[in-house]
Amino acid sequence: MNIERVQTGVRIEKRLLKVLKALAELKDLSLGDLLEGICLHALDGKAPFEKETLKQVKELKRIYGLSLTAADSHQLKEAGDAR
Repeated sequence: MNIERVQTGVRIEKRLLKVLKALAELKDLSLGDLLEGICLHALDGKAPFEKETLKQVKELKRIYGLSLTAADSHQLKEAGDAR
């Protein structure tokens, strides 16, 4: 399927980015391709990862010290943010 991609600059939590980049590397994907896949699955109400991949994600989260969960997603504040 032909698509048009655009370059974007997004801000993302540092440890989360490390986990995503490592997972993309494990799956032999670009970070953009991994993110597209995750988003498309989420928008269809489907889980993006199988059990084996979730095990890999758990280990990568441990390695990079990522303790954030989905429950934290709307409560994140940047250091120095007065909001």
